[in-house]
Amino acid sequence: MHYLILVCTTLILTILSAGPAKGYFHEERWSPESPLLAPRVLIALICRNSEHSLPYFLGTIERLNYPKDRVAIWVATDHNEDNTTDILRDWLVKVQNVYHYVEWRPQEVPIHYEDEDGPKQWTNLRYAHVMKLRQAALDSAREMWADYFLLVDCDNLLTNPDVLWKLINENKTIVAPMLESRAAYSNFWCGMTSQGYYKRTPAYIPIRKQVRRGCFAVPMVHSTFLMDLRKEASRQLAFHPPHPDYSWAFDDIIVFAFSARMADVQMFVCNRETYGSFPVPLRAHNSLEDEAESFLHSLLEVHVRNPPVLPSEYIPAPSKQPDKLGFDEVFMINLVRRTNRRDRMLRTLHELEIDCKLIAAVDGKAMNISEINSLGIHMMPGYSDPYHGRPLTKGELGCFLSHYNIWKEIAERGLKTSLVIEDDLRFEIFFKRRLQNLMSEVESQNLDWDLIYIGRKRMQVDHPEKAVPKIRNLVEADYSYWTLGYMMSLQGAQKLLKAEPLKRMLPVDEFLPVMFNKHPVSDYMKQFETRDLKAFSTEPLLVFPTHYTGDSGYISDTETSTVWDNEKLRTDWDRGHMGKTQEQAEISTEAQNSDVLQSPLDSTARDEL
Repeated sequence: MHYLILVCTTLILTILSAGPAKGYFHEERWSPESPLLAPRVLIALICRNSEHSLPYFLGTIERLNYPKDRVAIWVATDHNEDNTTDILRDWLVKVQNVYHYVEWRPQEVPIHYEDEDGPKQWTNLRYAHVMKLRQAALDSAREMWADYFLLVDCDNLLTNPDVLWKLINENKTIVAPMLESRAAYSNFWCGMTSQGYYKRTPAYIPIRKQVRRGCFAVPMVHSTFLMDLRKEASRQLAFHPPHPDYSWAFDDIIVFAFSARMADVQMFVCNRETYGSFPVPLRAHNSLEDEAESFLHSLLEVHVRNPPVLPSEYIPAPSKQPDKLGFDEVFMINLVRRTNRRDRMLRTLHELEIDCKLIAAVDGKAMNISEINSLGIHMMPGYSDPYHGRPLTKGELGCFLSHYNIWKEIAERGLKTSLVIEDDLRFEIFFKRRLQNLMSEVESQNLDWDLIYIGRKRMQVDHPEKAVPKIRNLVEADYSYWTLGYMMSLQGAQKLLKAEPLKRMLPVDEFLPVMFNKHPVSDYMKQFETRDLKAFSTEPLLVFPTHYTGDSGYISDTETSTVWDNEKLRTDWDRGHMGKTQEQAEISTEAQNSDVLQSPLDSTARDEL
């Protein structure tokens, strides 16, 4: 009896676990339902003079984590002075069998609008044309019964491959992913005046800086956003013509925002994650060269804290022709064990077309006391860190020797001018042109110089530094920290070597101000009789650190170390007070270097909202 019960129980369990039931009759057989297909999406791309951005922009579109057979690509281009049309045509030919559908609307001529003075000027004719194209794309989406309409400007880098699914899951009629930029600027407004113009509000910065995270109702989104065409109210949305009651400025984004308002559709911007990046818009007087460099800067800024943006699988990135910026040598210092920094910097320099000599930094942590003594190194008597009261660290020792070895090479090779950069910096917008313009003026004015900082932490913040006459963007350097980046002349290197700093060593960014006679500690100055280094600094600076104390991913190989003669005594016990690696102290209005001559690129580079 027990055996029979066991057999029956086993039989029942076998039937239950065998998967889909198989009834006697065909109708009784059952299989699990298959999953739903992904919603249909039309992605609209309207590009003008985008040759510089297309390889990377199209790469981000290709890498969207969304079924391509559920995506239609709608592309229009016109009024191009560059190779945008050919690039887009080639790309569409190669991807037309990958996506569900592609639509191509090129316009070869004319290359200018009748009422524009330059390719960056937005005139009424241009606004009207772009609005009509966006409306045509929206009409196509509706005609093919697309569920969603995604509009993306052709210099917006959607670096988060899941962004499309995430926007869909927000279940909003109009929703935008907040995009990063080099400034406070982003692709949304938090306030709008009664005439439809931008209005500053206290709500903006907390959202932009992601102090507040979520999905927020806003009066304006632009550049990249998703429309849910399944929502009934979406039928009333239009890019063109403007609503019959519209009386605001003739501007494409304002016209559409008014359309949403009249349709009673609320716009939303989401900042829950990092979704992508885009350049700050340029002014009407700017050139296509300015635009290309601005986009490149946005691309490189992504690389600082995120994986690199790769070019399209189908469109190769343009070839590069690196040079040394007019210097005899460009040195880039990197610790061998910091492979991530090295890879990022080499990639960045390649994109900037800068040829460099990679210098393996001296790893102070790997040096023992006998090696230090064999080099004839002696610490400066009485030196203590001004923030911690501790002696020199092994990291600072290695940093000094890395720079010292470069000065020796400059002298041995007779290099008249050199650029020295470290591996933990980021470049300012228009870096290459601004640096070359500066050096051209320095040369034309026959400036006698030894050292020119291009990145530093200004420590003297009580009074302004002296502007250099007849040379734009240059001041006489006062007490400064950091050796992120600087230019060194042959005579400058010779002066530093002649001082024999290894016999009375202190950190390199303390030693340099001593040598140009600007260090506040007189006891350090007395150790070096000749202090005639001619030191200057760019104003504004051209490079900055990638990370500061407290930032996610911050690493200091100089301060997070051990004391030079005691491997058991660590020096990273108080990272919150690491004064050298904190951001620049706020400089009072009275101490601003306001007298320095400015270059035309400065206004373009200035942060804008």
